[in-house]
Amino acid sequence: MNTSLDPQSPAPDRQPAIRAVGLRKTFGETVAVADLNLAVAEGEIFGLVGPDGAGKTTAIRLLLALLAPDAGEVRIGGYDLRRQPREARAIVGYVPQQFALYGDLSVAENMRFVAEVRGLEPQSYARRAHELLALAGLAPFTERLARDLSGGMRQKLSLLSALLHQPRILLLDEPTTGVDPVSRRDFWRLLYPLAAQGVALLISTPYLDEAQRCHRLGFMVAGRLLAVDTPEGLLRRMPDALIEIRTEERIEARRLLRQRREVRRVEVIGGALRVAFDPHAPDLDAGRALCRWLAEQGIPVAACEPATATLADVFSALSDSSGGSP
Repeated sequence: MNTSLDPQSPAPDRQPAIRAVGLRKTFGETVAVADLNLAVAEGEIFGLVGPDGAGKTTAIRLLLALLAPDAGEVRIGGYDLRRQPREARAIVGYVPQQFALYGDLSVAENMRFVAEVRGLEPQSYARRAHELLALAGLAPFTERLARDLSGGMRQKLSLLSALLHQPRILLLDEPTTGVDPVSRRDFWRLLYPLAAQGVALLISTPYLDEAQRCHRLGFMVAGRLLAVDTPEGLLRRMPDALIEIRTEERIEARRLLRQRREVRRVEVIGGALRVAFDPHAPDLDAGRALCRWLAEQGIPVAACEPATATLADVFSALSDSSGGSP
């Protein structure tokens, strides 16, 4: 995707499959989604990233018309979700975070049940189910009860069931939470061909390694989108400089570094201190002056190296600058 384009919107040669404008939802005094503006194109994988309580699930439920918004508008595949919910739902597939099919039904029985609810013709359903089961590697397990499947296999079954009616739009709410890394990777291998076929995918995830697989990302905190861009574009937005410090006195070093005005964050990652600091602060010598200062305070420093920003660093910096409240 061309990163020179306005990152808030998909490429102009692609039709917006999902468009939300001014979407807002409150529960009492809690603002779950605050004036959300979002556009997802046909053939795009858009990642909605944020911690628990960020509003990701609420946003997806609003896009599915499972919740009514307090304000704002949603168009799904060109349909006004408020006025044409049936037409919109007909072209959408949904994979929830929690397994929502029937544990006492087999893989085949669950898929047959979903097909009947969708009103699919038996002949076309059977052909489609056969193709999907083979694609996901579940063909040998059609008679196994869903409750006896592994977590990764259950999520694959949820995905296949959501794809039976060949939706143009797919919404996935943290579908790989609690799933082992190999199954997560296999799950994503099923998503790429869908985007290549023109399906619009919106997937929420707390995993930043998964976020890097998306075409564009929206960082969400306390109901608000802090930034929308490609993964590469977000990395270029990193406002802080970073240095990694290794010392046996991590707790004391962390306490001392937090007293410095130039230091914005200090995190312990992999046995090292990852220090974000103001890149425009004078006399820091790319952060190495912080290591020399620690040594002057009696903290032995074993290593002091510049660090490359990750999406986690960018997310932390954006969250800090936003104040984390709507």
